[in-house]
Amino acid sequence: MSNATPLSPFVSRHIGPRDHEIREMLSMLGYESLDHLTDTVVPNGIAYRDRLHLSGGVSEEEALAELKQIASKNRVVKNLIGQGYYGTFTPKVILRNVLENPAWYTAYTPYQPEISQGRLEVLFYFQTMVCELTGMEIAGASLLDEGTAAAEAMTLCLRSTKKKGTQFLVAKQCHRQTIELVETRAKPLGIEVVVVDQADAALDWANAFGVLVQYPATDGSVPGLKEFCDAAHASDCMVVAATDLLALTLLKPPSSFGADAVIGNAQRFGVPFGYGGPHAAFLATRDAYKRTLPGRLVGQSVDSHGKPAYRLALQTREQHIRREKATSNICTAQALLAIMSTLYACYHGPQGLQGIARRVHGQTMRLIRSLRAAGWEVLSDQVFDTFVIKTRDEDACKLMERAVAAGFNLRYVDARHVGLSLDETISSEDLVEIAGIFQAQLVESHGDSERSTLPVDGFRDDAYMTQSVFHRYRSETEMMRYLRRLSEMDIALDRAMIPLGSCTMKLNAASEMTPVTWPEFNAIHPFAPADQTVGYREMIASLESMLCEITGYDSISLQPNAGSQGEYAGLLAIKRYHESRGDHQRDICLIPSSAHGTNPASAQMANMQVVVVKCDQYGNIDVADLDAKIAAYPGRVAAIMITYPSTHGVFEEVVTEVCEKVHAAGGQVYIDGANLNALVGVAKPGKFGGDVSHLNLHKTFCIPHGGGGPGVGPVAVRSHLAPFLPKDGVNADRQGPIVSSAPFGSASILPISWMYIRMMGAEGLRRATQVAILNANYIAHRLKKHYPILYTGHRGLVAHECILDTRPMGQHHVSVEDIAKRLIDYGFHAPTMSFPVGGTLMIEPTESESLQELDRFCRAMALIFEEYEKVREGVWPADNNPLHNAPHTLDTLLEGAEFPYSRREAVCPDSEQDYAVKYWPPVGRVDNVYGDRNLVCACPPMETYAAAE
Repeated sequence: MSNATPLSPFVSRHIGPRDHEIREMLSMLGYESLDHLTDTVVPNGIAYRDRLHLSGGVSEEEALAELKQIASKNRVVKNLIGQGYYGTFTPKVILRNVLENPAWYTAYTPYQPEISQGRLEVLFYFQTMVCELTGMEIAGASLLDEGTAAAEAMTLCLRSTKKKGTQFLVAKQCHRQTIELVETRAKPLGIEVVVVDQADAALDWANAFGVLVQYPATDGSVPGLKEFCDAAHASDCMVVAATDLLALTLLKPPSSFGADAVIGNAQRFGVPFGYGGPHAAFLATRDAYKRTLPGRLVGQSVDSHGKPAYRLALQTREQHIRREKATSNICTAQALLAIMSTLYACYHGPQGLQGIARRVHGQTMRLIRSLRAAGWEVLSDQVFDTFVIKTRDEDACKLMERAVAAGFNLRYVDARHVGLSLDETISSEDLVEIAGIFQAQLVESHGDSERSTLPVDGFRDDAYMTQSVFHRYRSETEMMRYLRRLSEMDIALDRAMIPLGSCTMKLNAASEMTPVTWPEFNAIHPFAPADQTVGYREMIASLESMLCEITGYDSISLQPNAGSQGEYAGLLAIKRYHESRGDHQRDICLIPSSAHGTNPASAQMANMQVVVVKCDQYGNIDVADLDAKIAAYPGRVAAIMITYPSTHGVFEEVVTEVCEKVHAAGGQVYIDGANLNALVGVAKPGKFGGDVSHLNLHKTFCIPHGGGGPGVGPVAVRSHLAPFLPKDGVNADRQGPIVSSAPFGSASILPISWMYIRMMGAEGLRRATQVAILNANYIAHRLKKHYPILYTGHRGLVAHECILDTRPMGQHHVSVEDIAKRLIDYGFHAPTMSFPVGGTLMIEPTESESLQELDRFCRAMALIFEEYEKVREGVWPADNNPLHNAPHTLDTLLEGAEFPYSRREAVCPDSEQDYAVKYWPPVGRVDNVYGDRNLVCACPPMETYAAAE
């Protein structure tokens, strides 16, 4: 491939090593050029040597101007659509210091708690906030969206109840997208979804194991659900309530009428519409069901000094680690958005939240009185912020057109009814305009005493959110300082390299992040009229086209809002393809033993039987075992799920042979896109045998990890699978089941990936891949004299990551965890630990890290090996050395702990490093066992402390 086309100016900003450093690194490895290295490491049978058919890269300013022109085609109006999405104000102190702050958005999932205390603390308070408002005893640290949370609650009911029913009842009063997503998840599992009326307690409960109700309902009504829940419980049927957190600041919580689980969305707590996401959902339940919660659960434990410390509890609660025995495939959460919503609650406090809720409710009552005075029929008296109005003899569409002309979107219910939902952004002037749409005059306000038609006993009278965190940071000064203190406790990409294998922590450029806060993108409702979203759809179509060209597939859906959901959507497409051909018996999913845990979990959720294929001693798929497994299930093979390059960080030579064998058996090939950062511009999975892949835009395409989410996991397919992609209301050829509450999932962060591809261009993307491969091989070369490289490919090369074998060190009482924690003292986040092989470290440097940072990391690892040798040789005791005691906190030094090594060796172990700015871990090593045995996942209310006193 010729490199004659000049690279865009942005490429040198994105790629870490300078040109002369690249030449030096290549020379050390024995290669003449990046092309020489690439041609050697990438198998000839899959290599793509043509130029990607993409535009040349442009500068940051040019890309922003181009995208701004596209964004201007969207029309921003005030949305009264509701249906689970509401207008909100993001406090500017949170916008500037969290959403726009790389200390927060570049952080990784808090698997290493010692360097994640800041984000873990806020997620702990998220759980507390949800428990306080819902009246439940335990809550997770966020889920993907409200519909997904409802589906997860359905399966929680299925595995928690003793009743052997096969029906899950869903109230017609639920949001329509929630009903549809629950149906998506239920069908493969053999669960029958029955839509019922939650106003009717006299239902047939005989075969039902659970029921989902909405409170307040999608039409705005606030139902009394005690009788309904009592009837459900009398038939051993569990009750899930979908709810609204702002409403719960005034209304009695779902626990008051007997809900067993509560789900919803924290979006209206300070997170913009964003055309549907990302937004943090929640799932709260009773303590009895804590061990069946999906997703992440933050708990409180103690560190090695007995100090309180936060951590992910109960083996992180991510059930995909159970592989084919999993009941959920959740991997990505919505950590960044959960953090924003929690801080919004801290900033306003319970009194402020109540004030917002009272104002919204009061405006709703005033508007209803005004419309009724003008002769309009409002269908419900008892509402919080939403109501449905009959349109008289006028067609609803005409009324909605008049509303748009006035600058508002109404919700279309049917030809004779429209819905209105008010929120905190509606001003008094807006109320006048809204009334005018209906030729009504706004009646006089009753102020704070605006009459409510809700029954008095429907309002909560208990104290909630009494914990000090919801009262201490009410001034902007204190909030700003609190956010600074929290971020200082963490290691994010703004502080140091995060060398996580399989997780691709690369530059999230400021220019890529800029469009996320444009109102043309973040102020659009996911169900806004099509003529208001022209720019969004143009940007989405452009991104889809670019991703198809990069991967070699024919069609792609951007709806999945996590990699796990992309996997699931891909498997559903395969399943429905087979069914369309009459191959209903195809139910076997072949999965190599090295696969990511989400692979077998997704297969299980799609009701496929997982059959594990062995890997050989080099980490490659064992072709002989593959043949045996195919032969054992004639006519039943539905798919194989492979990761390429392999999870072991190697370009497997047999990949095309594997694909051909599965195709010959009538199966489809799913290629996990987790490691796509080693393929862009050098190989196309859609061309070397793949039928479907999910891509991680939060890995390869620069959407930041945000402390554990958001993520985007598009699913790309060849043409024969395109009809089975999730329907989105725009692409008529896609008729598959939805996998996200919003048509385009987490749409507001798609501009990040658009900007990245547009600025890098074809040549820049290929160069990024080549440098990622170079950086990984450079690290492997530098460290192999200390740590064996567990797997290598052709000529001893690795792909984009390498695995260091630290298991021999265990013979001398130095564990892989000791190394991970000691790296904190050197100022690094640890590599991926004990995956895919226990007792190893998997390192992925990405193309964004400079040679200086790569050398700093290699030096740290070399020094750690020297420390290990001192333990091995008996210079330091096995139970009292820098590795065993790591990480070393400031308290350790101030308390005068006695070590057989110096204080400098403890906290400043690299003599070549400038410690003018030193990272001090806020806690010592966290005790995981103690945390699980003494599970604390939310702040106790203040009265608990008073009782103790």
